[in-house]
Amino acid sequence: MENRAIRIALIGDYAPQVTAHQAIPVALGMIAEHSGRDVQFQWLPTEKIHIDTPLHDFDGFWCVPASPYKSEAGALRAIRFAREQQRPFLGTCGGFQHAVLEFSRNVLGWADAEHGETSPDSQRAVLTPLTCSLVEAVDSIHLVAGSLIAKAYEMSEIHEGYRCRFGVNPQFERELLTHRLHAVGHDSAGDLRAIELNDHVFFVATLFQPERAALKGQVPPLVRAFVEACAEQRQ
Repeated sequence: MENRAIRIALIGDYAPQVTAHQAIPVALGMIAEHSGRDVQFQWLPTEKIHIDTPLHDFDGFWCVPASPYKSEAGALRAIRFAREQQRPFLGTCGGFQHAVLEFSRNVLGWADAEHGETSPDSQRAVLTPLTCSLVEAVDSIHLVAGSLIAKAYEMSEIHEGYRCRFGVNPQFERELLTHRLHAVGHDSAGDLRAIELNDHVFFVATLFQPERAALKGQVPPLVRAFVEACAEQRQ
């Protein structure tokens, strides 16, 4: 059992032209090579995630960029499984947004919570357009000391890239973050860019795309920490 491969589900709809989708297999391959671990991944198209999808087969879940997804319900089902079953979870860009949406609906009980990209007229759009679109932007992010993400990077300030137009609606941010969900990363303007669950083995979501570092030949520290959490989960 010790030698069984680490199995990671990639929640999202693969598109070869998406930079993040190019970077993710490279990042996981680099980490496998550096760590000597057998890391396997499988794309889970959101429209194929149903009640009978064998999610138990996976050690960890990564909800990847490029939303709106073909099935919002499919993405949320997989995120909820990872959260409730204590499976390591990483959400980047669209994954961050849908982790917020899943928490809003299923933990806070906001049944009317919506994503502003698909329901712009919703009274409870927990995700709304950023005041400044972060498409192909790079910025500094200040990390909260002691957080999983700060431990992964081993520093308090990082620089990462984005391709994103939606973030947490400031109107709901205070209510959203008073429970188990914590803000652990803010950009140079003080805006929320990373969150974690404090009662979970590893549940981290970022609006930026740390996987992009792999395309420059660098091992992304947060992805490495996620894979390590998956390895511990499997044991």
